[in-house]
Amino acid sequence: MTEQELEKLKYPIGQFECPNNISKQHIESWISILEHFPNRLENLVKDLSNQQLDTQYRPDGWTIRQVVHHVSDSHHHSYTRFKWALTEDKPLIKAYYEDRWAELMDSKLAPIDMSLNHLRVIHIKLVYLLKTLSEDNLNKCFIHPETNSEFSLSYSVGNYAWHSNHHYAHIESLMKRKGWH
Repeated sequence: MTEQELEKLKYPIGQFECPNNISKQHIESWISILEHFPNRLENLVKDLSNQQLDTQYRPDGWTIRQVVHHVSDSHHHSYTRFKWALTEDKPLIKAYYEDRWAELMDSKLAPIDMSLNHLRVIHIKLVYLLKTLSEDNLNKCFIHPETNSEFSLSYSVGNYAWHSNHHYAHIESLMKRKGWH
């Protein structure tokens, strides 16, 4: 497999590119993606067998099962990060080793229903919160310890909408390549 082919498998929709000026329409579109993502994901994976769930979406990549559990874990963190930024002045958030989390037995073996249910609930809470935010709220930031960079909540809404579509595309593209779709 060429480096270019591997890159396409890693980033099937490309990397997140945030507009320089985030408009109200961007925010509304991203919130809509987050609102509908849990149902879209569940509909995509609901008929997969355990063997299919335990198939890697790319060489040296996670299985579909690990991807589903990862999205649940990641978006749980996102909700907490939003709350911290809204209640503290530029908090330094806690990073986590997502690759190590994906290797834990709950990510490798657990039924995906638990993460699909968790994702549905966390997105209900997240979307409800996001729809209440003012422009001033959306400009609040947190600091990520790995880069010591500030990330605004408006950027983060877009990043997590991209993250949803990114992992959906991992699963969908594998299903198409395997003829499961």
